[in-house]
Amino acid sequence: MHAWLCTTPTGVDALAWTELPTPEPKAGEVLIEIKAASLNFPDLLIVQNQYQIKPPLPFVPGAEYAGVVRAVGEGVKHLQPGQNVACLSGTGGFGTHTIAQAALCMPLPPGFALEDAAAFIMTYATSHHALIDRGQLQPGETVLVLGAAGGVGTAAIQIAKARGARVIAAASSDDKCALCQALGADATINYTRENLRDAIKAATAGKGPDVVYDPVGGDFAEPALRSIAWRGRYLVVGFASGPIPALPLNLPLLKGASIVGVFWGEFAKREPQANATMMAELARWYGEGKVKPVLDRTLPMSALREAFALMGSRAVKGKLVLVNA
Repeated sequence: MHAWLCTTPTGVDALAWTELPTPEPKAGEVLIEIKAASLNFPDLLIVQNQYQIKPPLPFVPGAEYAGVVRAVGEGVKHLQPGQNVACLSGTGGFGTHTIAQAALCMPLPPGFALEDAAAFIMTYATSHHALIDRGQLQPGETVLVLGAAGGVGTAAIQIAKARGARVIAAASSDDKCALCQALGADATINYTRENLRDAIKAATAGKGPDVVYDPVGGDFAEPALRSIAWRGRYLVVGFASGPIPALPLNLPLLKGASIVGVFWGEFAKREPQANATMMAELARWYGEGKVKPVLDRTLPMSALREAFALMGSRAVKGKLVLVNA
């Protein structure tokens, strides 16, 4: 097997395409032949030693991938060789093969494309957990999605629409806003040329959004929170822009609003049955055509550095996927 090996977490340039022995799965594990792997923002942070999880060196980055089970370890009953799966294991995805815990693998129903599956779990699980569980989104409510053209943003638009909500999508260019409209957004805001608070006020007739979905942080957090509706829920999903905002706590007081943390990974660990039920609903929605990952492009696995550069440029709409021939 071959994989992009990180021996020193000093950035993307330190990764090397390396030949490694193909491992054998131990008890509770499976060997997966990787067909496709997607890029997520933590993949960049982890090779820069800036992520909260720091795997022991050396490691193969790549949190999320899909492929074919080639061997199973002792005690694995729900998976078998030849079966297509998607997996979110935190590391191991940027290569030709990997070992994963069987419990972390999602069996794929017939017709679930592997490229889509590689870009599915993290963004759709995060957005479903955020909007439906933590945000308690109800049909007819209004959701403001920041960073709406990114991976989690495009998933959030689709899930909110499947829930029967009205969606205002905020993104950084007209092209990205057009993508959001194509996904079903009812209104869009280009926040590079529109005042965010004024645009939210206009799009909600002064009421404000019931739910704010924020994977961006930075300078847009406070104006979005100031614009929230009475009893609104502000979902703290991530900080893709870099800075972690310091929000004045009088704002949720004045609006009777809630600031709600979203940590899907911990939810999945602590509440595995609820997570499994959620993933089954998402797989069903995929089969019904209600949700489908937005793939900016697919690149060969050898183009990992190019893919990281594209992601860092903020030019990506949806997700980047690397494929093995």
